[in-house]
Amino acid sequence: MFRSRRAPRLAAALASALLLLSAATACGGDESGSDDTGAGSREGASGESAFPVTVPHKYGSTTITSEPKRIVTVGLTDQDAVLALGKVPVGTTEWLGGYKGAIGPWAEDELGGAEVPTVLKDTGTGPQVEKIASLAPDLILAVYGGLTKDQYESLSKFAPVVAQPEEYNDYGVPWQELTEKVGQALGKPEEAAKVVEDTEAQIEAAAAEHPEFKGARAVMATPYEGMFVFGSQDARSRILTDLGFALPEDLDEAIGDQFGANISKERTDLLDQDAVVWIVGDVTKDSGKLHKDASYRDLAVVKEGREVFVNEASDYGNATSFVSALSLPYVIERLVPQLAAAVDGKTDTKVQQPAS
Repeated sequence: MFRSRRAPRLAAALASALLLLSAATACGGDESGSDDTGAGSREGASGESAFPVTVPHKYGSTTITSEPKRIVTVGLTDQDAVLALGKVPVGTTEWLGGYKGAIGPWAEDELGGAEVPTVLKDTGTGPQVEKIASLAPDLILAVYGGLTKDQYESLSKFAPVVAQPEEYNDYGVPWQELTEKVGQALGKPEEAAKVVEDTEAQIEAAAAEHPEFKGARAVMATPYEGMFVFGSQDARSRILTDLGFALPEDLDEAIGDQFGANISKERTDLLDQDAVVWIVGDVTKDSGKLHKDASYRDLAVVKEGREVFVNEASDYGNATSFVSALSLPYVIERLVPQLAAAVDGKTDTKVQQPAS
């Protein structure tokens, strides 16, 4: 799910994600006693009294017997939860590209003076097992991910692995639960609950300022191989529902049991909502291409100026796809004014694109 800064980054992410399969089994974790802090932590340990902890996931459960000191994040957004809880991973997995240590600008302050993590790659064939092993991890987090059973078992040979939750589609775990799962694994459940509470409070405050969002319908999409719509279990869609919007009634029925899917021209009605948020590589080019398609340009959402465009190559676009406790305040500050302009009932209101 990884690409260069100027390539069609979200498209590449989608293409890779669709290659990843999942299965179910059960496997426990291993104890690690490394004292090397590697990239380290920003603050004191949570204390060995929190351990052992057992974290359930898609392939059973994993027991972590002592405080992790060398954490590798295979999940694409897991590093933000680790950083928010005062730890810095020794390894992170690249997704968006262009950020040192795979740490976005919305999370840089959490690094403090710690060493920047080693960046791992995943081109859609799975984690770099040998490189991960070379980092001598004592915990591997793959919560926002799509590990297969074989990949999980390979990684579990040298460190405890917390895989994606069973209750959701791959890449479908809500940011709140991701943060809480990471908090469990790090022995910091109370701190994780506070991080979630504080971030939710910011979102709720934004929603309260815009009661017009409540009950209005909106959808997230991207022009990937036509028109790709994100479903209810995708983190981007949950930004909208957290702000009070409802998703199209038959959205999940149309896309099936996955985080999103391409829709046919016969189903562009899914886009004809009170607002449609497009994540695009080039706002001018991609909006122009979309508006040349008669199945889309004749929809009321287009004619009445209810489109929101987010440039995926910007920090704002990256944060919109990242969806973490640290990135969400950054997104809300920029997305809420765009959504407000889209649903204000005035066809002449121009929905502005934030600078970054």
